[in-house]
Amino acid sequence: MVDDTWSSALHRLWQAASRAEEVSALADDVYAPLLATPGVHLVVGTRWEDPQILRYMRALRAGSDSPVITATSRSVPEAAVREPGDEPVVTRIPVAGLDDAGWPEAELLRRTPGATFVVCTFRLDHRGWASLGVGVDASADVAAVEGRLAQAVDVIVACHTGIIQRGREARRGADDALLAEASLQMDSSLDVEETLRRVARIAVPAVAEGALVHLLRSEGPEFVAATHVSVQHRRALEEIGRENPWLAALLARRGEDEDTVFLSGPELDGSPFADTAEATEATEATEATEATEGDGDGARPGAAGGDRHSTVISVSTLRARDRVVGSITFVYQRPEARLPDKAFLRSLATRAALSIDNALLYELRRHAVLSLQEHLLPSQLPVTDQWDLSASYEVGDPMLDVGGDFYDAVPRPDGSIALLIGDVCGRGAEAAALTGLARHTLRTLLEQGTDPGTALSRLNRALRQERASRFLTAVVATLAPQADGTALLTTCSAGHPSPLVLRSDGTVSEVLTGGLLLGVLDDVSYESHEEHIGPGDTVVLFTDGLTESREAGGAFFESILPVRLAALRGFDAAHIAESLTQQAKAYRASGQDDIALLVARWTGVPPGADLLPHPLQLVRTAR
Repeated sequence: MVDDTWSSALHRLWQAASRAEEVSALADDVYAPLLATPGVHLVVGTRWEDPQILRYMRALRAGSDSPVITATSRSVPEAAVREPGDEPVVTRIPVAGLDDAGWPEAELLRRTPGATFVVCTFRLDHRGWASLGVGVDASADVAAVEGRLAQAVDVIVACHTGIIQRGREARRGADDALLAEASLQMDSSLDVEETLRRVARIAVPAVAEGALVHLLRSEGPEFVAATHVSVQHRRALEEIGRENPWLAALLARRGEDEDTVFLSGPELDGSPFADTAEATEATEATEATEATEGDGDGARPGAAGGDRHSTVISVSTLRARDRVVGSITFVYQRPEARLPDKAFLRSLATRAALSIDNALLYELRRHAVLSLQEHLLPSQLPVTDQWDLSASYEVGDPMLDVGGDFYDAVPRPDGSIALLIGDVCGRGAEAAALTGLARHTLRTLLEQGTDPGTALSRLNRALRQERASRFLTAVVATLAPQADGTALLTTCSAGHPSPLVLRSDGTVSEVLTGGLLLGVLDDVSYESHEEHIGPGDTVVLFTDGLTESREAGGAFFESILPVRLAALRGFDAAHIAESLTQQAKAYRASGQDDIALLVARWTGVPPGADLLPHPLQLVRTAR
């Protein structure tokens, strides 16, 4: 005969189990129907951690609406023999035969003399077990009671399994979201140290309470970043990361081991993360409160700080492209259930390693490009008391390919000086090769006294003979001292922006000269333009990266360049070069071309002075 009352109760229990977020939420739906079973006077359940740590006990007696709940964390060593295997176990025991040392339920059961305790012990997860039992009198159908206990336990275990599964799915979704966000954050920076700092910041507090990141250098691990949920503890972690020999030895021992390792308890003895005696006492003193009030975030003492849970650390090797780039150490002060799994940490470490490796490769490329760029430009400019020279070069391409802009200043045998500036079409290795050819060819010719027009023609011939696939523009200007204290400015251009002259009175004029691009046609000749400049006058040569800097509205810097240059009257060459470069950078909302400037301020010579070549000295030019 079917018991409709129990069947209905069991149906409601399954419905409640499908919605429950905690197993304890099933208590009313479990205890009340069991207590309504004929012959049952008491229902009692216990929850155990490990074999012998009683976490809580809940009991409901017939005729009472309020359960008795005992929250504790006490050790009951004799209860270890009750720990079940993988399958639930139902046992009948006379109450009189219960030993208090192993049965904390005994005290409650003895209030029903002559009762029998029918109990089902079962495992919920790897961390512990539970029991659900009833006290019955002689009128009870014990076999039916055992069946109901087994059915109720089935629901409890299924509920607990479902909660764990839903928690894992939710955690997996959160982990995936965190990994995606971490990738975006880390990939948004190409600076090595900033990338490492972001690795640490992203992980705290989502993954751990603290994090330390080290970069692997040839001499060993180098501390780069640390963070913690507490500012005070973050400072402690920074000191540990920089100076602690225990951590340094641990990271050195890890070497190229790719698997994440967790360390806790005795494994941390002698480390700055070891739990102090005071911390252990604080843990024991607060565990009972935690059981009734839930997990908290209260502070606990310790070397590196944290809450009242024992410290655990994990170390993950950062490996990318078959080489180790560093390591990340997480510091946890949280329950074991909230520790991340190794698969997640490996995934996070892999993403961090790739971001760090990309930043390292970018840094290497940047250094290589800058080194090559330096070799394509003069490291020093000649200076005498007759002229003030300076230059400025600003890389505009964020990808840091080598640009094609170049400049130079060349002393000549007759005491004059030749200024040259040019721009090779495009970027990269081919442009760099052509830049080197152009600059050194022009320099050699001008040092020998070749006039600007002839020098450009011979460079054009060389480019055609080399079958150069790119064209370039250039302008050459010579400054020759005159007996009246002025200088003769002779300018020759090959498709390059015209130089500007800033007069000592503040007026600005353009040197009108033009000619065909270099490397396009054979047998091209170039005409020169001559004019005189006086003491205090300044000649400004530049590439189109300066004039073509464009604001958001579409206007080019070229439209305001004369006004900006006039405002620099009276300043030396270095200030003029640097100021124009920075103004163009601030002006442009678009355009990524390099900016090169060469500025020559003529200081003049007294009338009738000796015009023979003056002693030269070299000064380092701006890069």
